[in-house]
Amino acid sequence: VQLEASGGGLVQAGGSLRLSCAASGFTFDDYAIGWFRQAPGKEREGVSCISSSDGSTYYTDSMKGRFTISSDNAKNTVYLQMNSLKPEDTAIYYCAAELGTYFCSGYGWKYDYWGQGTQVTVSS
Repeated sequence: VQLEASGGGLVQAGGSLRLSCAASGFTFDDYAIGWFRQAPGKEREGVSCISSSDGSTYYTDSMKGRFTISSDNAKNTVYLQMNSLKPEDTAIYYCAAELGTYFCSGYGWKYDYWGQGTQVTVSS
């Protein structure tokens, strides 16, 4: 299983970025893809996730209304559109996959495979 996260970069506060997570190497019909982030000196936190079975999504409260997760099943890619970015959104963003599940979760321990991460830096 491989997960490749991309799309990070440097953006000013109020700006937008779209992260991509390209998944390959598994054939499960039901799985979840989650986005997590870890800022320097802080614990990893869940950002958002999407279920392949019904497209249901989850967002951590602080991201609701600013971030949107979506998937393109034909490309096996999940996107995280991030708008109205704030300096506190600065972190390494990781995507992860939980295989064989109908639901998605913001708990990192549930996920089986992790991508390498992409840096997002929001300047004030």
